Amino acid sequence: MKIRDNNHYKKAVHEVYVLMSKGEAKITHAEAKKIEQLAKAIEDYEDNVLKIMPLKVTVSSIVQEKIEELNITQSKLAEMLDMGVAKLNQILNRKRKPDVPFLKAIHEKLGVDGNLILENV
Repeated sequence: MKIRDNNHYKKAVHEVYVLMSKGEAKITHAEAKKIEQLAKAIEDYEDNVLKIMPLKVTVSSIVQEKIEELNITQSKLAEMLDMGVAKLNQILNRKRKPDVPFLKAIHEKLGVDGNLILENV
């Protein structure tokens, strides 16, 4: 299966959504195979036509992901990291480079792997 254009892509994504919304226990073997085929075609289209993957990993994107994961605001995160909201906002919007105290804080207080931080600074 190959996705030809954006309309076909949208239909494929919708079809996967409809099948998945049935719930894992209610999907037949044939439907599971269909989902697998569609997922591979969708991934291929996204990688080669839409070029949305791979996403560039940055310290900012790592921290944004943590904000969503913890379901907190930037203000709450700034408080957790013992820093000002303005500074955090500037770092997250890439208007300011993250400094060592910030990087150390996201490692210690958010549990972000140090190697991941260093690879993406």
